Amino acid sequence: VHKSVIMAIKHDVAIYAIHTNLDNVLQNGVNQKIADKLSLKDVGVLRAHPQAHMETRYELGSGAIGSLTESLSPEAFIEHVKTSMGLKMVRHTKMLDEKISKVAVCGGAGSFLLSSAIGTEAQAFITADYKYHEFFDANDQIMILDIGHYESEYYTIELLHSLISQKFHNFAAHCTKAITNPVFYS
Repeated sequence: VHKSVIMAIKHDVAIYAIHTNLDNVLQNGVNQKIADKLSLKDVGVLRAHPQAHMETRYELGSGAIGSLTESLSPEAFIEHVKTSMGLKMVRHTKMLDEKISKVAVCGGAGSFLLSSAIGTEAQAFITADYKYHEFFDANDQIMILDIGHYESEYYTIELLHSLISQKFHNFAAHCTKAITNPVFYS
């Protein structure tokens, strides 16, 4: 348990944990936020949840798929991702010989969605926590970009602040300044 959680409990501060909920809903979810940061259009769920057919106002499922406003070379696409997501570096498979126009995303650990990304004919899949041997699964069919787990979910703070501020106008919402990323780059 993180120190901040312990401090919150000691001071009778309520904690509302919705991590998995934000991963599995498109509207106002982690993956929609990544798609927004990348300026993707025509965004939908990458892999629908089995109960997604039920009447609901939210699209349920894992990951997201969308299109860039204009096709980019792999080099330009990597720079676009770095700039859009505020990154200094990105781990990726070898660059494809084609332009990138369709992009799949999954905040956090998303290797389980690679076959879905390939099935949509996306040229790139942005996620995190890829292991060395998993990069081979791209098999020259798609470019995998591992942007880091923390980095893929960083803008969730912004998302939650916006949602709380919109729903509760008389509630003082504040964003944490604490950096909880245990991974450092030198």
